[in-house]
Amino acid sequence: MSNQRTHCVTTTDGVTIGGTVHGQGPPLVFLQGVIGDGDIDWARLLEHVTDRFTCHLPSLRGRGLSGDHPDLSIGRQVDDMLAYVDSIGEPTGLVGWSGGANNALGVAAQSDALTLVAPFEPVAPSVMDEQVQAALADAAAETGKLAADGRLAAAAAAFARWPFRDEEIAVAEDAGYFTAAGRYVPNLLKLLQQLAEHGDPTADPDVLSAIRAPVVVLHGADTKPFFTASARYVADGVPNARVHEIPGIGHAAPLTHPEQLAEALTEFFSPAQQLA
Repeated sequence: MSNQRTHCVTTTDGVTIGGTVHGQGPPLVFLQGVIGDGDIDWARLLEHVTDRFTCHLPSLRGRGLSGDHPDLSIGRQVDDMLAYVDSIGEPTGLVGWSGGANNALGVAAQSDALTLVAPFEPVAPSVMDEQVQAALADAAAETGKLAADGRLAAAAAAFARWPFRDEEIAVAEDAGYFTAAGRYVPNLLKLLQQLAEHGDPTADPDVLSAIRAPVVVLHGADTKPFFTASARYVADGVPNARVHEIPGIGHAAPLTHPEQLAEALTEFFSPAQQLA
């Protein structure tokens, strides 16, 4: 990818949040999911959007170009990404995937700098039934067990089995995604522990109702039912939001179907198409 550079900001608690930057055009910030980092999660999508947008790929603390810190709470992550967005200094589009979609919602509730927000398959804990909760707990437990044995790539794949379908796991494995992301498993486990202790406020009604930017909540037609329900829940809670279903893709679309996801993003972030 041509013209790669970096952009960094220092947070109020002294952590450097860094991201690689690619392309030219109006700025778009892409927020990663919980498994990888900004570059690992969005690498396959970049070639489809860098001719139209300046793409910022910040990483969570402890990942990629970002410094580490014991506080990995969701509130802290939102503050980090809010600082990153604000540091760009011009109106910015915001995209997030899975946990990053939640962070995008949290940023949107506090920022006046956003032109449009496109959370892809956010996680709404309040619509989790017992089966979904049990599957998440099992995935986290298996991740911890494999990590304790030093099998970090397998541990990353074990956690991904909660949101991904089997065919998506296979594509991600073939692409080397879990091998690349395995080094972040210890950080992922700390994040999950803090999430269990403190919760995720980003999908709370008060947060969603505070968002003033237009929002398009994206989900795949082939995703697991929980993510479809989450997308509808989020859209119902945001004053200026709608749901858009993308045919033929699931939760792992940034890895498995980047072109289809990029087409949807390009459509929505085109100035003529953005919501009024």
